[in-house]
Amino acid sequence: MNILCRTIGAATYQFLSGANKLLLSMVILLSSLTLCAQVEELQLARQFSQNGEPQKAADIYQKLYKQNNESFYSFYYQSLMSLKKFDEAESVTKKMMHKHPEDTQYAIALGSLYHEKGNQDKADAIYNDVIKNLPADQFAINNTAMQFYQAENIDYAIKAFLQGRKILHNDDLYSNEMVSLYRYKHDKVNMINEYLRLLLNHPDYITQAKNTMAMLFDGATDYDILKVALLKVIQQYPQETIFADLLTWQYLQQKQFAAALNQALGLNRRQNDGGASIFDLCQTLVSNMAYDEAIRGYEYVISKGSNQEYYIPAKIELLNTKNLKITEGKYTAADLTSLEKDYLGLLTEFGRNSNTAFAMQRLANLQAFKLHQLNDAQKLLEETVNIPNLRPNLLAACKLDLGDVYLLNNRPWDATLTYSQVEKGYPGTNIGQEAQYRNAKLAYYTGDFTWAKGQLDVLKAATSQLIANDALNLSLLISDHTAFDSTGNALKMYARADLLIYKQDPDKAVITLDSIDKVFPGNTLTDDILMAKARILIQKKDYQLALAPLQDIEKNHASGLWADDAVFMLGDIYENHLNDKAKAQICYQKIITDYPGSTWLNEARKRFRTLRGDLPAGS
Repeated sequence: MNILCRTIGAATYQFLSGANKLLLSMVILLSSLTLCAQVEELQLARQFSQNGEPQKAADIYQKLYKQNNESFYSFYYQSLMSLKKFDEAESVTKKMMHKHPEDTQYAIALGSLYHEKGNQDKADAIYNDVIKNLPADQFAINNTAMQFYQAENIDYAIKAFLQGRKILHNDDLYSNEMVSLYRYKHDKVNMINEYLRLLLNHPDYITQAKNTMAMLFDGATDYDILKVALLKVIQQYPQETIFADLLTWQYLQQKQFAAALNQALGLNRRQNDGGASIFDLCQTLVSNMAYDEAIRGYEYVISKGSNQEYYIPAKIELLNTKNLKITEGKYTAADLTSLEKDYLGLLTEFGRNSNTAFAMQRLANLQAFKLHQLNDAQKLLEETVNIPNLRPNLLAACKLDLGDVYLLNNRPWDATLTYSQVEKGYPGTNIGQEAQYRNAKLAYYTGDFTWAKGQLDVLKAATSQLIANDALNLSLLISDHTAFDSTGNALKMYARADLLIYKQDPDKAVITLDSIDKVFPGNTLTDDILMAKARILIQKKDYQLALAPLQDIEKNHASGLWADDAVFMLGDIYENHLNDKAKAQICYQKIITDYPGSTWLNEARKRFRTLRGDLPAGS
C-alpha cells in the first residue's frame, strides 16, 4: 500500500473513503497485471520473429494493437510490412494519421509503404507534403528528420533539416546532425561543408572533425576537396584561426610538410603565441622524418628571442633534429664534428644544468657511438648524473647511457653496478626493467649465458612489450645454441660480434661473424649470422645490400627465430627506403598470413591497411 500511496500521492490517498481506496487499489492492480501480460506477449512475439515465424508474431502484435493502438502500432506495422500485407498496413496507418494528423511518423510510415510497393511518386508526394508543412519549431523539425532517418530515408531527413533552416531563418542550425547524415551517405563534399559550418560556431569540434575525416577520406582526392573548401572559407572568414589550423592538418595528412609549416608560420605570426604551436608542430614533423622543415620551424621559434618560453627548448630540439638528420642518413666525419661543436656551443651559452641535461645526454651519445670518444662521453655523463634536481626519469636514462658507455669502454663491472642502481631505484617500472634487460645483455656479451637467460626469462613477462619481445628473442637465441653445445663457444664469438655491432664498429663485426664458421664448422648460427649482417648493412644505410641476407632468412629459414623479423624488416626497407610500396605490402601481408603469432602482427596489419588505402598515413 505504501507503493500505491506514492503512486497517486499520499495527500490525495488519505482523503479517499475506505471503499474508494479499495476500488482504486483494484484498478491499479488490474492495470499492472495487464501491463505484465502485454510485456510477456511482446517478448513472445519477438521470439517468434527471431525463430522465423513472422505470422505468429504478427497475430500477437495485432492483438496488442487492438488492446492499445497507441503503444503497439509500430510493432504491428512492421510485422505487416515484413509479411507484405500492404493493404492492411495502409489501412491501419491511415487510421492513425486521421487520429493524429500532427504526428508526422504516420505519414512517413505511409510513404515508406508506398516506396516498398514500388510507387515512388506517391511516396515522394507524401514526403514532400511533410516537408512543406513543417512547423516553425526547432524540436519538431528535428523530430521529423529523425523519423525519416529511422525509416532509412536519409535524403528526406536532410531535406527536413534544410527546410528547417529556411523556416527558422538560421543556416547554422542542425550542423552536427547534418554531418552525421552526410557521413552516413559518404557524401564527403557536403560533410566537409557542414563541418566547416559547425566549426565556425563550435571550434571545440575540431578534434572530432579531424578524426572523422581521417577515417572517411580515401586519399589525396578527398584531402584536395577539403583544401579547396578551406581556402574558400579562410577568404570569407580570415579572422577565424580554426580553419587555418585545419588547413595545416590537411597538409600534414598529405605529407606536404613544407606547406604545413608555411601555413602554421603564417597563422603564428597573426596569433603571436610565443611559438608554442610551431614547437608542437616541429615535434610532429620530426616524427615524420621531415627534418628540414622541423629545423626551419625551430629556427623560427628561436628567432622570437631569448625571453620567450620556448627559446631554450627550441635550441635543444634544433640540435637534436640536426642530430637525427645527420645520423639517420649518409654523413661524413665533418658533419659529426660540426654537430658536436653546436652542442658544445649551446652548453657554453646556457651552462650545464638541469635545463640542458637532455642536450648533455645527446652529446654524450654522439661522442660515444658516432665519434667513438668514449672517455669524453663517460666524463660528460658522469657530470650529468650529478646535476642537482634532475628529473627522475632523465636521471635514470642518463645512468643507463652511462652504463652503456662503461660497457663500450671495457668497464663491465662499472656498467653492471650502474644498471643495477637504476633497476633497484625503479622497481617494476619500464625503465627499471630496461635496466634489468641491459644487465642481462651485458652478461650475454661477456659469455655468462646461464645468468643472462635467468634474467631474460623473468623479463619475458615485462610490462613493456618491446622489452618482453627482446628478452624472449635473446633467451631463445641462448637456448637454441647451448642445447647441443654446452660450452657455447660459437655463441660467445657471435655475442662478441653482436657487441661490436652495438658499438657501431661494423667492419670488425663482419670479420668476427665470418670467422665463426671457420673456427666452429657445423655450428647452428647460420640464420643468426645472416640477421647480424643485415643489421650491419642497415646500420650503414646500405638498404639495397641488406635485402639479400633478409631474403635468405625468409626463404631458407622460414621456421627459424628470425623469420618474421626478416619479413617485417624487408617490408620496412621497401616502404621507407626503397619506395616500393607494392613489395612492402606483400611482406606485411605475409606477416599476417604466415606468422599470426608474430610480435610484429599488429604493426604489420596497420601498415598493410595504410598501404592498401584503408587507413590514412600516420593514423
